[in-house]
Amino acid sequence: MASYVDSNLLAGEKILYRSHTSLWSLAPMILLGVVLLVLVVGLFILIWAWILYRTTEFAVTDRRVIAKSGLISRRTVEMFLDKVESLNVEQSVAGRFFDYGTVMIFSTGATSEPFGNISAPLALRKHFMEAADVYRRKV
Repeated sequence: MASYVDSNLLAGEKILYRSHTSLWSLAPMILLGVVLLVLVVGLFILIWAWILYRTTEFAVTDRRVIAKSGLISRRTVEMFLDKVESLNVEQSVAGRFFDYGTVMIFSTGATSEPFGNISAPLALRKHFMEAADVYRRKV
């Protein structure tokens, strides 16, 4: 099964950074699943956590920011770097400790798109800023 980001790259577009939902943010669900593994419910919780992990993608390419979440109902955001006004990171205490947080993409049209529980959000923001700087110098 090809990733959404990989299957939607433009010709010559390169991925500079890739991220998923943080496994630490899923720790309560996984822990509950392990505790309830004896029961069938635990297995379903573990499958649910795995689906959340596998179906959330966030990437910064040399041209765009691409975000996708969901398996059956899908939510995607694909914005060219020059249309992104800012990329903000919100982290709780647990998020700072385990390195996950919510990434908010603000576009030039004053809309915002939040994506929660993204692993290494500060590294993602750094790669976005570097890609946006290189992109703006080309234009």
